[in-house]
Amino acid sequence: MTLAPAEAGPRQDLAPLLPLLGPWLRTRRWYAAGPSPAGALTPVVLNVVREQAPALLHTVLRTQDGQLYQLLLGLRPDLPRRLAGAAIGQVPDGDRRGWTLYEATEDAALMGVLLRHLARGTDGGLRLQRATRMPLPVGLVPRPLTADQSNSAVVFGDRLLLKIYRRPEPGAHLEVETLRALTEANCVRTPRLHGTLLGGPTGLVLGLMEDLLPAEGDGWQAAVRQVTDCVDGTCPTVPATGGFTAHARALGAAVAEVHTALADVFPRVLLTPDDIARQAAEMTARLDRAMREVPALARHRAPITRLYDDYARAGARGCPVLAQRVHGDLHLGQALPTPSGWRLIDFEGEPARPAAERAAPQPVLRDLAGMLRSFDYAAQAGLRALRARDPDDAPRSRLRRARRARAWALRNRRAFLAGYADAGGTDPHCHPLPLRAFEADKAVYEAVYEHRHRPDWLPIPLEAVHRLART
Repeated sequence: MTLAPAEAGPRQDLAPLLPLLGPWLRTRRWYAAGPSPAGALTPVVLNVVREQAPALLHTVLRTQDGQLYQLLLGLRPDLPRRLAGAAIGQVPDGDRRGWTLYEATEDAALMGVLLRHLARGTDGGLRLQRATRMPLPVGLVPRPLTADQSNSAVVFGDRLLLKIYRRPEPGAHLEVETLRALTEANCVRTPRLHGTLLGGPTGLVLGLMEDLLPAEGDGWQAAVRQVTDCVDGTCPTVPATGGFTAHARALGAAVAEVHTALADVFPRVLLTPDDIARQAAEMTARLDRAMREVPALARHRAPITRLYDDYARAGARGCPVLAQRVHGDLHLGQALPTPSGWRLIDFEGEPARPAAERAAPQPVLRDLAGMLRSFDYAAQAGLRALRARDPDDAPRSRLRRARRARAWALRNRRAFLAGYADAGGTDPHCHPLPLRAFEADKAVYEAVYEHRHRPDWLPIPLEAVHRLART
């Protein structure tokens, strides 16, 4: 889809703001090119939600390489101290010369304006295409979510969450499509979709409005806290080598329920031997590309490629592999412990993969492999927290803690898989070969990510690749 530049009137002209936005974009986690220059920015969508101060502008910008970025911008003659951290810069020219341009999602007043605007409904401009008949409660107090994510989210009271896709892509959106189908199927393990945020060319999905789930933190935070207590030997209710297993088993059951619901509303296919061979070849190609960035992977290439080849040979022998719509990026941070059980969120898939690949049917074992890797990460994160707290720990104590962390991960990995099988999902114990292959593929993906963004975490996926290579 070709997106034409936005047509803007004199009061809506973004030209004075563009010099400020380029340097600021480079500091955002969701800016794909990292610290490299943003290049020329061209507005392709411009909506003036509120013109008087404080003004609220909504825009989608296109960079020179064709990537789209969505921004909600505030403008004030004088920026309150509470919004100092949201400032982008002083407007140098135009009608609002001297005003401060800032990130509008940090401003509760402007997010209240946005909610009222969406509740009124319009045929053009920024709007919410409703998925339910329930009216939006406009009196809710907004606040931004501060989690380090590739998108932005604003919470309204204790009822609604507005997710803003910072890098919108033309065409059907995977998460919106998935949540709409699960909402219509009354799936209790996922948030209910209230509407889709639109505001530009046809087919450009900008965000969604969904239920805010009643959770204090996510599964990652809960797991790391429990790891830290149990590895340190201070866990009040379980042995130091256990803990969290009841939660892990329940999480496995919840994932199985979601997979069953997805299989009911989306196509389910039996992969052919050629499909499986193609998957194995793609995993080998990803490993080879990863080795160019992370040379430490090279020593494991032979056994890991043998693992992928064994998966392909099993498919050639007729071992059945079913594929369906899956979560696509399942880990503990995508699971919320609520009073009524686990809920799964964020059905966008791995952001580094092309949209078409994320939407294609995949074996459910890919999701399970992602969660297994997350348990390993949680164990190591808890261990790191203890080492940071007690850097002068004796060697014997460090060894004991490392063993406890490994035992914690193993115990909870097993509990998660058992819960999944008990709830009627594909029994992972009957498919150890593809599960190991998908876990290795995920660990290779993690190695590249850590090399780029968190080099001090790189030993975690490298250890996993080493373990899987020796299995």
